[in-house]
Amino acid sequence: MTSGDVSSESSSKASKISKKPKYSRFTQQELPACKPILTPGLVIGILISLAIIFIPIGLCSISASENVVELVDRYDDACVPSNHEERIGFIQDADTNKTCSRTLTVPRKMKHPIYVYYQLDNFYQNHRRYVKSRDDHQLWTPTDGSTSKLCEPEAADSDGHPIVPCGLIAWSLFNDTYKFSRNDNQLDVNKKDIAWNSDRTKKFGSNVYPKNFQSHGLIGGAKLNASIPLSEQEDLIVWMRTAALPTFRKLYGRIETDLEANEKITVIIQNNYNTYSFNGEKKLVISTATWIGGKNDFLGRMYMTVGGASLCFAILFALLFIIKPRGLWEIQTTFPGTEIPL
Repeated sequence: MTSGDVSSESSSKASKISKKPKYSRFTQQELPACKPILTPGLVIGILISLAIIFIPIGLCSISASENVVELVDRYDDACVPSNHEERIGFIQDADTNKTCSRTLTVPRKMKHPIYVYYQLDNFYQNHRRYVKSRDDHQLWTPTDGSTSKLCEPEAADSDGHPIVPCGLIAWSLFNDTYKFSRNDNQLDVNKKDIAWNSDRTKKFGSNVYPKNFQSHGLIGGAKLNASIPLSEQEDLIVWMRTAALPTFRKLYGRIETDLEANEKITVIIQNNYNTYSFNGEKKLVISTATWIGGKNDFLGRMYMTVGGASLCFAILFALLFIIKPRGLWEIQTTFPGTEIPL
């Protein structure tokens, strides 16, 4: 074999082993691209545009938030004895009358629909074990009699029968109730369509009914009507959508009539839910809503902050450009290698 044959054979083997990609303008980053030069005029124009967009949005958001009428009443400390040990004993005693009456004054006229929320503080619904303690398949499909390991320790009752709905989330269902009246006339609270439509139709089955729920052992929260399917148990559906923060509000219902300014509202509360064991707080919230939702100044303030900062920087850069202007040739002198297209 000649030396030429050896070299050709080795080159053919090298070509087979080589994993070098084929040449393309994409892999070599040779595609045409826009390379804008951030001139002072362009930067100032962008900052002014941001200010023109963000400041009006911020003003509109703050104005909408100010138009929301909100009434917040903390009742957990007022509806039980002041002593800490008595408070826990009071809430855990099933024979104690837990009815509490509160009188609220409407600060401004509230146009319907008026939303009624309950707010819990220091309640960590985002705890990993708590969030995992549910079986979504069971909520949608009738159980075959087997228990779910996902729901332990609330998967089965003391007799070994499966609990529907199972898990700690359903077990801890909020069970305080509110009845409203004004001038001795009852104010009806509409509890229809308070849950997301996607939850009612996609996550909770219309042929799944509560079974063995809160019937044996330690009772956690509210009970459910065994003759109503889960898709219609909207208080449960709202509660099962867990909150991300330890302070959260959940919709209780809607009042479908206007409330006048300085009007007295009487609320009869059944104070059943135990937040005293973990130093939590309970609040009743009555609020109207606007196009931005409930009362929330944070979004408007953030828009105003970004818009104001952009306007300040635009003015600062404009003054610097006027007082001490710089040409494009100075950029190339200051930063060698920078190409300025002519």
